[in-house]
Amino acid sequence: MIKANKSQSAVKSKSRTAIVERNTAETRIAIHLTIEGRGQYKVSTGIRFFDHMLELFTRHGAFDLELKCDGDLDVDQHHTVEDVGIVLGQLFAKALGDRRGIARWGDALVPMDETLTRVAIDVSNRPYLIWKVKFSKPKLGEMDTELFKEWFQAFVQSAGVTLHVENLYGENNHHIVESCFKGLARVLRQAVALDPRNRAAVPSTKGVLGGTL
Repeated sequence: MIKANKSQSAVKSKSRTAIVERNTAETRIAIHLTIEGRGQYKVSTGIRFFDHMLELFTRHGAFDLELKCDGDLDVDQHHTVEDVGIVLGQLFAKALGDRRGIARWGDALVPMDETLTRVAIDVSNRPYLIWKVKFSKPKLGEMDTELFKEWFQAFVQSAGVTLHVENLYGENNHHIVESCFKGLARVLRQAVALDPRNRAAVPSTKGVLGGTL
């Protein structure tokens, strides 16, 4: 699928593409991301419901994603879910580089039948997650519902984004979590899009995104 050494990573700023392989005692992960994609995906984590969420995230974000994770699922799903969030976030951070020319912000209201979720993002290089989502079941498919927040937290931390996710109402747990992943896809797609009027500028009066230098 993706050939890279343990510490090897490559980024092509023109196409905003990144490749990373990360191997630990708990997970072995290889990912290839292209921001300017067509929503094409090839995902395998060993957790089918999690695969489904990553696939719809890719499709609705119009990214291209190849992801293979072999994790210690005999222990539980936590390491796999969290590490995939970490590495996928790292890929977005690498592919965006200094974030020059991006729109920076995005927001969306995502309805799904009886469910409505609000998501907003600032690709600010300042990681922060507000998660106002509750589930009434401990599992969806074979996946523990408590792990969804863990994935979003890991992604936010590694990607360097401020993300607010609030489920306004809903009853079906599948609909609730799916609206969260679709919402992230839509707001991230907006925020990382290149601004045709300011392609050479970092979208900050400081001239740099992130903490103080």
